[in-house]
Amino acid sequence: MNNMQVPVGLSNRHLHLSKTHIDILFGEGYELTKMKDLSQPGQYAANEKVDIVGPKGTLAGVRVLGPARGETQIEISLTDGFVLGVTPPVRDSGNLEGSPGAVIRGPKGEVTIDKGIIAAARHIHMHTSDAARMGLVDKQVVCVRVDGKRGLIFDNVLVRVHETYALEMHVDIDEGNAAGLKNGDIAEIL
Repeated sequence: MNNMQVPVGLSNRHLHLSKTHIDILFGEGYELTKMKDLSQPGQYAANEKVDIVGPKGTLAGVRVLGPARGETQIEISLTDGFVLGVTPPVRDSGNLEGSPGAVIRGPKGEVTIDKGIIAAARHIHMHTSDAARMGLVDKQVVCVRVDGKRGLIFDNVLVRVHETYALEMHVDIDEGNAAGLKNGDIAEIL
């Protein structure tokens, strides 16, 4: 990779659950079980799945990511929003005010959330050393080019810098399909 290249990770629909909601959905005191580690240190795909029920339809078998978070957040694509009958705002993770809610069904119970569904804004996780090497800073917004038959330039890509992050650009399935991307493809920060 050259100095401004970044690997791409496609983010499929998933959710992050609060400990309270894990207890309701899977049983009191339940602990999520790791299926596999994700690219970001400490984050993992859990074996557990739930159903998300919206006003018009259901997304069955949506993967839970761990560990537990302070607030439940559902990340879907805009296409998934049509299935549920909601319009997820494109937001940075954790910015949930004014977002739609849904019913979450687990094997032991269900939870109704009033907010929490977003389409995650495209972003790049990078370690502080990567940011220094590239001359970028936390919360900077950049453009990123992908090559190929469906090559394009992604505008409005948020840079997220932290000493625990691993270098990777995250786009959702809709965005990845539009550009013909697969996990591990290389993009270039312009």
